[in-house]
Amino acid sequence: MAQNELSRRNFMQGAVATAAGVGLLAGTQGSSTGQEAAKRPNLLFVFTDQQSRDTLGCYGNEDVITPNLDAFAQQGIQFEHCVSSSPVCTPYRGILLSGQHPLYNGAVHNDIPMLANNGKYFGHALTDAGYRTGYVGKWHLLGHERDRPVPAGKMRYGFDGYFLTNNCHVDYRPGHCYYWNDDDEKIFFDEWEVYGQTRQALDFLDDCSPQDEDPFALFVSWHPPHDVGLNRDTLVFRYDTEAELMDMYDPEAITLRPSAEEDPDVRHAYHGYYAMCTGVDIAFGWLMEKLKERGLDDNTIVVFTSDHGDNLNSYGYRIAKDHPEDTSSRVPFLMKLPEQTEHRKSDLLFGSLDMMPTMLGLLGIEAPETCQGKNLAEAVLEGDDDAVDSVPLFFHNPAWSGVYTRDVTYGYGELSHFAHNEDGNVTLEKVPVRALYDRRNDPYQLDNLYGKPEHAELQARMESLTQEWLDHFGDPGGIGRAELEPYYQLANGRFPEDTEDEGFPGRPIDVIRQHLSTS
Repeated sequence: MAQNELSRRNFMQGAVATAAGVGLLAGTQGSSTGQEAAKRPNLLFVFTDQQSRDTLGCYGNEDVITPNLDAFAQQGIQFEHCVSSSPVCTPYRGILLSGQHPLYNGAVHNDIPMLANNGKYFGHALTDAGYRTGYVGKWHLLGHERDRPVPAGKMRYGFDGYFLTNNCHVDYRPGHCYYWNDDDEKIFFDEWEVYGQTRQALDFLDDCSPQDEDPFALFVSWHPPHDVGLNRDTLVFRYDTEAELMDMYDPEAITLRPSAEEDPDVRHAYHGYYAMCTGVDIAFGWLMEKLKERGLDDNTIVVFTSDHGDNLNSYGYRIAKDHPEDTSSRVPFLMKLPEQTEHRKSDLLFGSLDMMPTMLGLLGIEAPETCQGKNLAEAVLEGDDDAVDSVPLFFHNPAWSGVYTRDVTYGYGELSHFAHNEDGNVTLEKVPVRALYDRRNDPYQLDNLYGKPEHAELQARMESLTQEWLDHFGDPGGIGRAELEPYYQLANGRFPEDTEDEGFPGRPIDVIRQHLSTS
C-alpha cells in the first residue's frame, strides 16, 4: 500500500474514532447536560471578508505571509473546493446563518435584511442544543442604514449571548473603527479593527473552560482584507492598512495573478491586500494560542474560511467580487477536528448552503427542516470526497446563474461594474456574464470556452446542470433587481423589525411566484 494511502487511512480511522468519542456524527442530538455535555465539541468559526483561496501560503501562494494559518492547515483538513455560491457579503452571511437560499431568507443583496422568524437559523439551533453562543465582528445583515446597532431580539437570529458588532463599515483604522455595546453605545477601538475584535473574542474564550457543562459556539467575523474604498479616478479599489503590516512586504516582489495586468495602482492594491491578509493571520494565531492556553484546543472544531474572494482587477473587472471565476467565488476552507493532528487535503465540494447543516452535523445537532444545503459531516469524517457532484452559483443584482464542478466553472447572465460616464463621474453599467472554464487544464481561467463550437457539448452539460439547480430552488432564472424591485423597496426602506408587518411582501421567492402567477 502506498505511504500516502496508508497515512490517509490512519487519519480517517483516527477522525472517525474521535467523532464517535465526542458525539460528532449527526445521530447524536439533543441538549445534554453535565458530564455528557462536557464531551460535546465546541465550535470556533472564523471567517474573513473578501479573501480568495489563493491568498494563503498553504494554497500555494509564495508571496503572502500567513504562517499561523499555514501551520493550522498542516494540523487539519484543507478543502480544495469551497465555493461562495453567491459571492457578495450580505447574501453569504444570510446563507451561512440560515442555511437557506437568498430567495428564501430575504438577504438577496447587500444591505437587504435577512427575514426574522423564517424558520430556525444557525443561532437558534445552537442555543436550543445548549450551546453558549458568541458573535464578534462584521454582521451586515441588519439591512437599510449601516451605521446603527443591531437590536437585541429576533434580528440577531438566535445569537442571544455575547454579541459585539459594528454591523458594517470599511474604516479599520485605530480611532475610526468601532463596535456597539449592549447599551447601544458606539465604542471606538484604539487599535486596528481586526486586533480589537480578536481581543473581544479572547475575552469570550477566557470565560470558557474544559469543565464547563455547556459547550460554546463562537463566530469571529473579520472585515479585512476587504477593500477600504474605490479610487474614483482609476476605478481600482484601495487596501491601504497599518504601516507595520505594509512594511512586511516589498510591493515590487509581489507576483500578480496571471489574470491581472501590470499597473502601479493594481500593484499597490495587492500590497495592501496582502498586508491585511498577514494581519488576519496574526490575529488567528492569537485565537489558537488562547484555545491551547485554556485547554480548549482538544475539544473544539475550528474553521477558517471567507465569505467570498476578491478579483483584485483580474480580467480587468471593475468590481471586487460578484463573478463566477475563482478569484471571486472560491475561498479558503480549513478545518481542524478535536484531537486531530494529521493533515489531509480534501477534494469534497462545499457550497455556502452546506456550511450550516454540516457544522451542526459535526456537533451532533440535527439541521432545521428549513435548511436547503447538505449535511456533509459524514463525508468529511469518512473522507468521501465524491459525495457532491456540483455546487450551485447564483447572483441577484442584476442576475446570473451557474454551477461549479470539480473541473468546470460555468455562469450566464449579467452584472454591474463601475465605469466613468461622459462627464467623468462614476456610475454603474451592466456587463454580460458568459463564463465557461476548464479549471483542470486552465487553473487560472485565462481561456474562456463559452460560445466556442468545439466546446458546445461541455457548455450544454453545464447549462443543463445549472437548470437542474434553478428548478431545485424554484428559481425561474434571470431574477435580479428589476424583477425584485417591490421587495427591494420595501425591504430596504423599512427597519428589519417591521418585516413581519402585514404590508411586507414575504420572501423574495413568494414575490416571484406571485408575479409569475399573475403575468
